[in-house]
Amino acid sequence: MILDEALPHLPRLRRYAHLLTGDGASADDLLQDTLERAAAKWALWQPERGHGTRAEALRAWLLTLMHRLFLNQLRDLRQHLYEEYQDEASPAPDPQAQLHLRLDLERALAALPAISREVLLLVCVEELSYEAAAEVLDLPVGTVMSRLSRARERLRALMQGEAGVAAGARLRVVK
Repeated sequence: MILDEALPHLPRLRRYAHLLTGDGASADDLLQDTLERAAAKWALWQPERGHGTRAEALRAWLLTLMHRLFLNQLRDLRQHLYEEYQDEASPAPDPQAQLHLRLDLERALAALPAISREVLLLVCVEELSYEAAAEVLDLPVGTVMSRLSRARERLRALMQGEAGVAAGARLRVVK
């Protein structure tokens, strides 16, 4: 059954969930949702489409399920927040509040945009190939490679504490 085969992947799945969500409770919820979805969709899994061994194919499939569940949760959260605060004025961001994000790697990862963080985590932390990460994220391999390059550069800048990067500096339009 799926749970027997998924057991060796639980530590990696939990680590990826924790890095995506940023806290243990949400990571555990995401992991549980992923395993529930995997159990429900077990008949749809096609190991012959996978990467190398059956275990690698299962890991990639589970990571794909987790990634898509996380995106669904983010979309639902954004919709909920939009509805909840639709009529309220949003407070101005405090640039000083983000200075502490550069103190360690986990906080720097949290400062990355979600699309950059996802690629970085799959390739660098979970050690997926570019092709496997592209399949998990449902992107072309070239897009994965360019996002990874930008994510590494941005993470490097965050860890070195470069001004403007942590505050999300944008390009300025000049007439």
